[in-house]
Amino acid sequence: MPKRIIILGSTGSIGGSALDVAANLPDEFEIVGLAGGTNWQKMAAQVRQWRPRVAVLTSPDAAAKLQAVLTSGTVSPERRPSSSGETEVWSGSTALDRLIREVECDFVLSAIVGVAGLAATLEAVRRGITVGLANKESLVVAGELMVAAAKTSGSRLLPVDSEHSAIYQSLHSGQHDEIERIFLTASGGPFRTWSVEQMRHATVEDAMRHPTWDMGPKITIDCATMMNKALEIIEAKWLFDIEPDRIEVVIHPESIIHSMVAFRDGSVVAQMGQPDMRTPIQYALTYPRRLAGCGQRLDFSRLERMHFEPPDAERFPALRLGHDVARRGGTAGAAMNAANEAAVEAFRQGRMGFVEIVPLVEDVLGRHQYERHPTLRTLMDVDAWARNEVTQCCAV
Repeated sequence: MPKRIIILGSTGSIGGSALDVAANLPDEFEIVGLAGGTNWQKMAAQVRQWRPRVAVLTSPDAAAKLQAVLTSGTVSPERRPSSSGETEVWSGSTALDRLIREVECDFVLSAIVGVAGLAATLEAVRRGITVGLANKESLVVAGELMVAAAKTSGSRLLPVDSEHSAIYQSLHSGQHDEIERIFLTASGGPFRTWSVEQMRHATVEDAMRHPTWDMGPKITIDCATMMNKALEIIEAKWLFDIEPDRIEVVIHPESIIHSMVAFRDGSVVAQMGQPDMRTPIQYALTYPRRLAGCGQRLDFSRLERMHFEPPDAERFPALRLGHDVARRGGTAGAAMNAANEAAVEAFRQGRMGFVEIVPLVEDVLGRHQYERHPTLRTLMDVDAWARNEVTQCCAV
C-alpha cells in the first residue's frame, strides 16, 4: 500500500519539493492531507492534482476562496484519494491539529515556517506517527517535549533539513558513544565576505540574495544573519542527544558537503550532494529505503575545489546565541526563536536595520522569565511575550 502522507506547509518551498518527490514516485505515496496559510491559488492547484482528503488553509478568508474555486472548477481525476468524495476544506487556528487527529496517515512532513506548526507537529509525535522535521522551530522551542513524546509514543523523528539529514546519514557509520564532534556546514550566506560596516547598510534585497539555496524570505534572512545555524545547533542537540560544545559550524561556500560527523578513531564521515532539497526530503519520505530520486546529481568532473573556513564571531554573533540557548534549554529557545521571527519581519518592513536583528534578539532573550521545564502553554506564553517585546522596541 502507498504510504499516506500529510504535508504541513505544502504551499511553501519545502512542501513543493516534497510534492515533486511524490510525483516522481507515484506508486509510493498517497497525499491524504495538505496544509498552508493564505496561498489559496497554489493550494487549489495542489488539490486539483493530488485530490487529498482534506486541505487546510489557516486563513478563513483564503479557505473560503479555495472552497469557491474548487466548487466552481473542474477537479482533475488523475489523482484520487482511496476513499470516495471531494476534498474537504478546513480553516482556522485549530484546523492543523484537527487534520492530524482525524485524517489517518503514516507520515507527517512538518514544513510550516516558524512556531505555527508546533502544536500539530507535537500532536503527530504524541500519536506515534513518523514525522519528517523540516521545521526547525519544533525542536528549538519544544525540544524537550518533542523528544519525551517520541520516546513515549514510539514516533520516529526524521530530519529533513539538509544539514541534519546529512548528520543522520553519517551517524550510521558508528555508535553514539563513538561520536567526537558534529560539524554543521554553512554557505556563509550573502554577507560571507562583507565587513561589519557594509552590513550596517544592507537592504532586504541584499539579504535575500542567497548564493546557493532557493528558500522563503524568513529562512533566507536567517541565513544572512546565520541565525539559521544557531537554530540548527539547538535542533542538533535534541535530535542527536549531543552536548552543544561538540557541535561546530564550518563555512563551506559551495554547499556540496551538507554536514559531517567526526568519530573518536579520527574518521570524518560526510554526506555530499548538490544543494537540492528534494534529496533529503526523499530520504525521509522513503526511509530506510533509497529509491531512484529526482534530485540533481553531483558531477565530480565539474567540481574543481571546495573551500572551508571558520565563521567570524564578530560579524555573526547569532552562533554564540545558538550555543548559549542550546546549553540552557527550557524557555530560552522559545524566547530566542520568537524574538528572531518578529525582528526579521520588522527588518523586512523597514522598521529596523539588518545588524540590529541579533542584538535585539539577545536583549529580549536576556529579559525573558526563564523556566527550566516548561509546559507547551508556558512556551506559547513566552513566544507571545517575546514577539510583543520586539514590536514595542521597533515602535519607538
